[in-house]
Amino acid sequence: MKSRQFAVIGIGRFGSSLVRELTRMGNEVLAIDIDADRVNDAIEYCTHAVEADTMDESTLKALGIRNFDVVVVAIGDNIQANILTTIMLKELGVKKVIAKAQTTLHGKVLEKIGADLVIYPERDMAIKLARSLVSVNFLEQIDLSPDFGIIELFAPRAFLNHSLADLALRKKMRVTILAIKRGNEIIVAPAPDEVLKNGDVLVALGGNEALELLTNIE
Repeated sequence: MKSRQFAVIGIGRFGSSLVRELTRMGNEVLAIDIDADRVNDAIEYCTHAVEADTMDESTLKALGIRNFDVVVVAIGDNIQANILTTIMLKELGVKKVIAKAQTTLHGKVLEKIGADLVIYPERDMAIKLARSLVSVNFLEQIDLSPDFGIIELFAPRAFLNHSLADLALRKKMRVTILAIKRGNEIIVAPAPDEVLKNGDVLVALGGNEALELLTNIE
């Protein structure tokens, strides 16, 4: 996989975790923060770390910020700095700007000013935790859009010893089973006559409301 260049602005808990993981995956990562202590810590685990005020346009230009493939605005404790930094990044022609939002209103502002993607780490983590607490079947979810996603879940007891054709999930719930994990085996695009067994993990694609209903089937 080709290495990409990322810049992460704001290296608090979320930003530092992101920098660590992107670096671990073999990418070139520039960590930027106005706090000298955070920057000194980041030097240990990323490609480059710089102490800078990203509300200063000349500073961003000097960092060559427009040359990065993706810039993530992970500033969480200063909404003004978060918004102004996002505006300047877009004005400077950064290819892709991802901005962290604290609230729905904050996210709407970021969308209006041109952020390519708005993320809500705390909200999304809370939703994921709530789902895992409520449903014994839920394992993991990937959001493809605000309305659609892919989830991993243990096959509900009500599904066991039934074939996919019998369950007719696509017809009844508009949910497609993309794969079945059975021990060390992965069955991709399983046939309609595939019978579900105890311990099977389903990889399902569908609307988020339908997927939530699926995770609550016992």
